[in-house]
Amino acid sequence: MEEKTLPFRFETARRTVTEPDVVTFVNTVGLFEPIFIDQEYVKKNMPESHHRRFAPAPLVMSMAMGLVAPHIQGWLDRIIEGRRVGFIGGMTGLVARVFAPVLVGDTIRVTLFAGVSKVSSRGHTLVDLRHLVKNQEDVLCVDFTETILYLPPAEEK
Repeated sequence: MEEKTLPFRFETARRTVTEPDVVTFVNTVGLFEPIFIDQEYVKKNMPESHHRRFAPAPLVMSMAMGLVAPHIQGWLDRIIEGRRVGFIGGMTGLVARVFAPVLVGDTIRVTLFAGVSKVSSRGHTLVDLRHLVKNQEDVLCVDFTETILYLPPAEEK
């Protein structure tokens, strides 16, 4: 993952990943791969580190975004303070790396680094939100950055 200096840093609360979290996610999105639904397959074909049920990376990232969600608007307001921006145009990118499994029973937390990464010549502002997801043993499990787009400010009349 590209190293950028992002000026804002925030630590979230913790959350324990449960069996129902994983089962519900897998069933909701249709991840009916043996590694997520067949524990006998897992025991036979996966390394010992994965013999307990583990969370798919998209679930871990969703949980991380959820841990950040109660605070994100305040952080975004601070990041764009003093800048002329329009409405949020949405998420325009996601870059992720998975370093370690998140197992059922693990407790995760997020360190968020955030800041403006670019302002285009046409007035679009890009804000990067880098999430470092660690477990209860302080092991980095997932490192991902989502990029949020702010549209140019509306023309004043």
